[in-house]
Amino acid sequence: MNAAVDVFKRNEFQGSSLDALNAWVAEVAALTQPDHIHWCDGSDAENARLTQQMLADGTLLPLNPETHPHSWLHRSSPSDVARVEHLTFVCTPQQEDAGPNNHWMAPAEAHAKMDALFAGCMRGRTLYVIPYCMGPIDSPLSRCGVEITDSPYVVANMRIMTRMGAAALARIEREGTFVKGLHSTGELDPDRRFIMHFPEELTIKSFGSGYGGNALLGKKCHALRIASHQARQEGWLAEHMLIVGIENPQGETHYIAAAFPSACGKTNLAMLIPPEGYRQAGWKVWTIGDDICWMRPGADGRLYAINPEAGFFGVAPGTSDSSNPNALATISHHTIFTNVAVTDDQEPWWEGLDSRTPALDWQGRKYDPANGPAAHPNSRFTVSARQCPSYSAKAEDPQGVPISAIVFGGRRASLVPLVFEARDWTHGVLVGAAMGSETTAAATGAVGVMRRDPMAMKPFCGYNFADYFAHWLSFGQADATLPKTALPKIFHVNWFRKGGDGKFLWPGFGENLRVLEWMIRRVEGKADAVETPIGHLPRAEDLNLDGVALSDEAHELLFGFDRAGWQAEFASLGEYLQEFGARTPQALKDEQQRIAARLAG
Repeated sequence: MNAAVDVFKRNEFQGSSLDALNAWVAEVAALTQPDHIHWCDGSDAENARLTQQMLADGTLLPLNPETHPHSWLHRSSPSDVARVEHLTFVCTPQQEDAGPNNHWMAPAEAHAKMDALFAGCMRGRTLYVIPYCMGPIDSPLSRCGVEITDSPYVVANMRIMTRMGAAALARIEREGTFVKGLHSTGELDPDRRFIMHFPEELTIKSFGSGYGGNALLGKKCHALRIASHQARQEGWLAEHMLIVGIENPQGETHYIAAAFPSACGKTNLAMLIPPEGYRQAGWKVWTIGDDICWMRPGADGRLYAINPEAGFFGVAPGTSDSSNPNALATISHHTIFTNVAVTDDQEPWWEGLDSRTPALDWQGRKYDPANGPAAHPNSRFTVSARQCPSYSAKAEDPQGVPISAIVFGGRRASLVPLVFEARDWTHGVLVGAAMGSETTAAATGAVGVMRRDPMAMKPFCGYNFADYFAHWLSFGQADATLPKTALPKIFHVNWFRKGGDGKFLWPGFGENLRVLEWMIRRVEGKADAVETPIGHLPRAEDLNLDGVALSDEAHELLFGFDRAGWQAEFASLGEYLQEFGARTPQALKDEQQRIAARLAG
């Protein structure tokens, strides 16, 4: 018998009551040849043992126990600091099913390539079996998976980011189905690094990276790329969205889901603190999630959402007491920091935190500005969502929360106003398909180059975008017996409009609640708007702007409508939709043409 299988047999934990899971673990062990196999139970005792092990071998470094108790620093390989989209593949039998939005490889070729990399890769290492649940353990909206890894760092992070351990295993054994995720850090060789997704097999294989987005397979790999495929098959939506609850002074709470590309303030909005006047009036903001949203139609026709994650895997740079005090409070204890700098007294530090000068940079070198930023620009914190001061108890509700509004937004310095409302569901899907952000001179040498990122899902949709748009449109064809108001209203926001001096016109952060209030009042039928070809726009007087000083230019650009500019935008959008060929839904092309004709007329 294979030595690895012998190890499996000798393991203190005798495996699972689910034969299919035992067989898969034995198969992986035979391929990877680990010295030991450990089935993770998610307990505090197990986590303490793994933490001590990682402290002993240098995987984790202790931080100041007085200022940041039970918090650790991890430094990754300098060549392994971010998602590797060019090495991330969706492996479907037919290339067109993956679509032009994904890199594709035939499944048989991909399995052969990955299995060759995995062969013997865990010799001298422990194979960890991580059963996990994405979403509350008892929620019908949740889905489970098992990740096999040779990284204790991954185990520690998955314990924070998912419902991991014995309870998840029990659900997997009851249901008999799970997403299979196989991961190894390998040699951390960038030339031997791939992340493969097999949607029809509910399988993920990731080799050669220890970075969270590539190694925590419950996160983007399962919760978006595989789950988006599951959602299409089963009639729900898996989206790259925050979920936030807005409670008015009357105690009524509306829940909003919002999709933004990177660097557009998702976490800040999810943890928003109301302006002083709103706080005094009794407004409250509740955090459900900051990154991923799973939505399913309820019996009443409304979409109900859960956050499938249990933690935050947030970007550290820019997080401060002024930009996001809730996030800063959240990460004050029981947090794993990755690739941040440290001060002389072993406190974590990053650009934008405060005015101190760090002692060591993210690579452990004495800090020298000539070496670049002290913290890596993609440095992260992993922390339980329950530690967030604004965390909502409803985040654990098995039924999810009813979504009143869906918001799309990007970083647009010009053209796009502060907020507008889509005419109907089909128009809203087009608004989502059209969204994106403008590049900056610092990044590309050219200002204003549009990069479209539909629904902020460009790196994460596990199948053809044309089919994805069709799936979204299908929710607008709801049961005729249900009220037409059941589906959420769809809005678009732009916090980043600039004036002639290149400065932002809208103050942002907590002031964004003023825009969310208008959305809620639109949902309730209590706010006015002006109809334009691009949607319903508020007038300045339709928002509560008490205490906000806006220039005449700001009033004009934030609430105005540039017909000529939008004509060019819709011409560009028409060209973009053509990229997806004949599979692009006719209804979406018709909607683009309808608005283009109105703009021309």
